[in-house]
Amino acid sequence: MDQLHLMSVFVAVAEAESFAAAARRLGMSPAAITRAVAALEKRLAVKLFDRTTRYVRATEAGQRYLEDARRIIAEVNDADEAVKGINAAPRGHLAVTAPVLFGKIFILPGIVEYLQRYPDMEVSALFVDRVVNLLEEGLDVGVRIGKLPDSSMKAVRVGAVRRVLCASPAYLKKHGALKTPAELPKHSIIAAIGVSPTSEWKFRQDAKSISVRVKPRFSTNSNDAAIEAARGGFGITRLLSYQIAPHVTSGRLKIILAEFEPAPMPIHVLHREGRYASAKIRAFVDLIASRLRKDPALK
Repeated sequence: MDQLHLMSVFVAVAEAESFAAAARRLGMSPAAITRAVAALEKRLAVKLFDRTTRYVRATEAGQRYLEDARRIIAEVNDADEAVKGINAAPRGHLAVTAPVLFGKIFILPGIVEYLQRYPDMEVSALFVDRVVNLLEEGLDVGVRIGKLPDSSMKAVRVGAVRRVLCASPAYLKKHGALKTPAELPKHSIIAAIGVSPTSEWKFRQDAKSISVRVKPRFSTNSNDAAIEAARGGFGITRLLSYQIAPHVTSGRLKIILAEFEPAPMPIHVLHREGRYASAKIRAFVDLIASRLRKDPALK
């Protein structure tokens, strides 16, 4: 049998954890699925699945093979798209992910522009405050804030953000301005867990890293909630510069201790790296990268 066909069957079974479900997904009979998996295991001389009457699970060797098989199938699909017409207008479906607030402020307007520009495209967006594996979750493009680990993904740097301390003018007037981070434990602290997951807040002083232990009076996994609490005058919070930019501009929040901020964190747009970039991915990355690089909040 054709090797690519066998890989496609293997991936379908591994993802569905079922021969019957894979058969329905591929429009094949269960017997044909079983023969294809057996042929692949024979060709590779390795067992790819542990099978019982109750479950189908990829073996350790099968898990390693699954990632390579997905990558190879994706590259073949990209090559097919390139051959069909590198200058053709994007068409089909694109899956995008970004942090929640960043996605709402910066990526959503780009998605709307993209859809208006390319009427044959559909986009689904996953806005979550966690690191998403693009390959495992079937996503095409992702936005990352922070240093990148080693990866097979292609990364395009588009800007940077800072971790900043802020409070309302009313709070600072009542409790006094801070001169150093060491004064933080004396103040009412609002912790945005996604930005500062621990009670050790790090700063930079004279090119050296310093840490201050804080005891939050209010902790939340919602950046919006932390912003509202700070705007309401409850205390000092630590967020990313882009998250509070509109509130700083309006005067509702004020950045403090800017001279002690850690080094800025880079922003990258990621997508699968390969010899071919599909028209839909290439057009979206180019559009988003251009928009983000022009935004003064991300300098």
